[in-house]
Amino acid sequence: MKAKVNKDRQGGIIQSNQSSFSTLYRLVDMITITVIYFSIFWMLGMKIDSTGMLIVLISNIFFMLLAEALDLYRSWRTESTTLLIKHAAMAWLFACLLVVAVSYFFPSLAPYGRKTAMFAWFAVTGLSLMSWRIIFREILFFQRRQGHNSRSAIVIGATSSGYNLAMQIIENDQLGIRFKGIFDDRAPERLPHEFQNQVLGTVKDALKLAKENQIDYIYVAMPMSAEKRITDILNQCSDTTCNVYIIPNFFIYNLLNARWQTVGSVQTLSVFDTPFQGANDVLKRIEDIVVSIMILSIIAIPMLFIALAVKMTSKGPAIFKQNRYGLDGKEIKVYKFRSMTTQDNGEAVKQATKNDSRITPLGAFLRKTSLDELPQFINVLQGRMSIVGPRPHAVAHNEEYRALIEGYMLRHKVKPGITGWAQINGFRGETETVNKMVKRVEYDLDYIHRWSVWFDLKIIFKTVFKGFVDKNAY
Repeated sequence: MKAKVNKDRQGGIIQSNQSSFSTLYRLVDMITITVIYFSIFWMLGMKIDSTGMLIVLISNIFFMLLAEALDLYRSWRTESTTLLIKHAAMAWLFACLLVVAVSYFFPSLAPYGRKTAMFAWFAVTGLSLMSWRIIFREILFFQRRQGHNSRSAIVIGATSSGYNLAMQIIENDQLGIRFKGIFDDRAPERLPHEFQNQVLGTVKDALKLAKENQIDYIYVAMPMSAEKRITDILNQCSDTTCNVYIIPNFFIYNLLNARWQTVGSVQTLSVFDTPFQGANDVLKRIEDIVVSIMILSIIAIPMLFIALAVKMTSKGPAIFKQNRYGLDGKEIKVYKFRSMTTQDNGEAVKQATKNDSRITPLGAFLRKTSLDELPQFINVLQGRMSIVGPRPHAVAHNEEYRALIEGYMLRHKVKPGITGWAQINGFRGETETVNKMVKRVEYDLDYIHRWSVWFDLKIIFKTVFKGFVDKNAY
């Protein structure tokens, strides 16, 4: 019997429709970037030629691509202002770094005399992109709290998902939605205990309010197993002018990055998918290349000394190459500094354990401090791995655990990483029990669910302080 991974963490959901303001937001951003550029150069008395126009065009393109990858133009009605500002700042920061990188390879785009103006433009534009969003959101929130542009809503179905939605509406008055109540056809004694005093009437009562134009939004929160009942309610709702929504029951939130896909004229819903598609894939690759080059430039000489030390202290090659599963479960070669006297790479690979006789004295230190993993930054540059992602396991271990743990292979929907969400939460090193591997897989799937550049940077930052040395690493 397979062990089950707990997937009750925040997961992937169907991709939401973009805000009706998204086109306006894009236009404001492009105008902000362009106008500030011209204004700064004008104030500094500098001439703007065709090269300057090209810089503006490149920066707008980079920012738009990064903003799309970070979902900056989706609806942020229910999200915090802090998170919105983080995404806007991150998109502009990466756009600036890319502009600097392009200017490095093509110096004519940013000659020495323009550097002060360029950095002033970077700073002022970044502040402006964040400021106008804060101001605009506060104006919207104020208007909604005053009752302007508000909508009324009800929930049909006394279920946990319906109750949770109701509480979110009530607790977030800036949404501009007035909650009118929960409606259900079940008798009070048949309702779950926590809902017995929460139901205001039957579905018929709810539809009566809707037909009298007292309701704007109807949320149907019933189990998917009640398909016939849902269909009947939707048919009756068609006799109203309300916006009608179905709240998927909990299993939808266990899907891996679920999103709608159109095949011809047929709509399909992906069940297990990767977050790295389109602009996200490009953004992740840029992140990997930039970070790995920066790190390799720092660790190149220490890696040389480690390689020499490995070669001099034990027989065998300095670099150990092992077959592991990469993206989509395809085998890849992963590099490590050799830390053992043996080089297991077959159908049976024994995990390193405490006081393992195969580990060399130097290898024990390298494994304890994760220095044996440094050559994997070369794997990152090759495109086989990422800086952040689920740790790759030996092929033999993959075949063992995929038969024992449900959902194990889903961790291969992304490239394996040098560090990961599981590692900084203490799940690295030996997994002597299946339960330990189950917990590691839980964190891996949680990472795939929650991926963002900001999340990657958070993991990298934590790795520096707590991810290298671990008592469980042998």
